[in-house]
Amino acid sequence: VQLQASGGGLVQAGGSLRLSCAASGLTFSRYGLGWFRQAPGKEREFVAAINRSGDNEYYADSVKGRFTISRDNAKNTVYLQMNNLQPEDTAVYHCAVGSIPGSKWEHHYDYWGQGTQVTVSS
Repeated sequence: VQLQASGGGLVQAGGSLRLSCAASGLTFSRYGLGWFRQAPGKEREFVAAINRSGDNEYYADSVKGRFTISRDNAKNTVYLQMNNLQPEDTAVYHCAVGSIPGSKWEHHYDYWGQGTQVTVSS
């Protein structure tokens, strides 16, 4: 199984980015998907998750209303649209695949991508 995340970069506060994570080596539609992030000196934290069909989404309170997770099962890809980015959103963002759809717990995810850096300047 491989997960390839992309779309990170440097953006000013208030700006937007769209992360993508392409998966291979698994039956994509059978799994729940999640995004987590890890800021320097901090533990990795849950950001968002989506169920197998894509009709249920779950968000951390810190990103609710600003971020949107979605998936395209035909393309084996999960997305994270991030709007109104703030400096506290600066982190390495990781996509993950798991058997418990919608979970916010890392141990429910079986496969992880390498991460993509998001940096938000003030």
